[in-house]
Amino acid sequence: MNTVLTRIYFVLIAIFLAAPIVVVAGVSVNEKQSLTFPPQGFSLSWYGAIFEDAGWRSAFFASLGLALASAALAVAIALPLAWFLWRRLAPWANIFQVLGIAPFTLPPVITALGLLTFWATTGFYGQPWTAVIGHAIFFVTLPLVTLSLGFSAIDRSLVEAASTMGADDKTVFRTVVLPLIRPYLVSGYAFAFVLSLNEYIVAYMTVGFTMETLPIKIFNALRYGYTPTMASVTILFVVVAAIVFGLVARFGDLPKLLGAMAADDR
Repeated sequence: MNTVLTRIYFVLIAIFLAAPIVVVAGVSVNEKQSLTFPPQGFSLSWYGAIFEDAGWRSAFFASLGLALASAALAVAIALPLAWFLWRRLAPWANIFQVLGIAPFTLPPVITALGLLTFWATTGFYGQPWTAVIGHAIFFVTLPLVTLSLGFSAIDRSLVEAASTMGADDKTVFRTVVLPLIRPYLVSGYAFAFVLSLNEYIVAYMTVGFTMETLPIKIFNALRYGYTPTMASVTILFVVVAAIVFGLVARFGDLPKLLGAMAADDR
């Protein structure tokens, strides 16, 4: 009896979580230009509009470029920081870890307002590259956490053995450390990429309307009415996230990437 109730409970939770996606997916294939569910007719033309309409197409490539660049910069910041924190066991080194995690733990609007103030003061407000830096700062926590997990899983005796054999720090990092943390590096990049692709507040506060990403485009389009294209973009985000995280789960150890310990490691 308990097993049946447990299954019913989890089925209800699954339905509750999946219902919004099902509704949005139904709206995205509406034949008519209206946000109605169940859909009236069936058409995939709204998905085509993302790439056929110049405005949506420009927003798509702006979001893609922003996500690719900001995720790469976030990893570039997190990697040496995680490497330093792993090698330096002094208590004061944790200050850098706190600084790396702080932007993501604060409410997004606080981080966005701070970036807005900074870029407006320096005179660079509205430049596309400020959004790249803003997203990198905001999402650096993700690769920092995954890389910290990766470094903590390394057997330090391997590094000591390489150093004993005469390898310098660069050689140790390239030949011993990097191959071991590569899955964590890739997963950190993937997490930052997906969240940057969907982020609105920081991008809007740093570039305003000078660069329309897909989230900004959606909010701007709401002023002129509702179209199923907005729902199509939402489903596109879901598909991209599912593919990226699916690849991470397929080629990496997802439980460890999420911080879980194997039974034999406890």
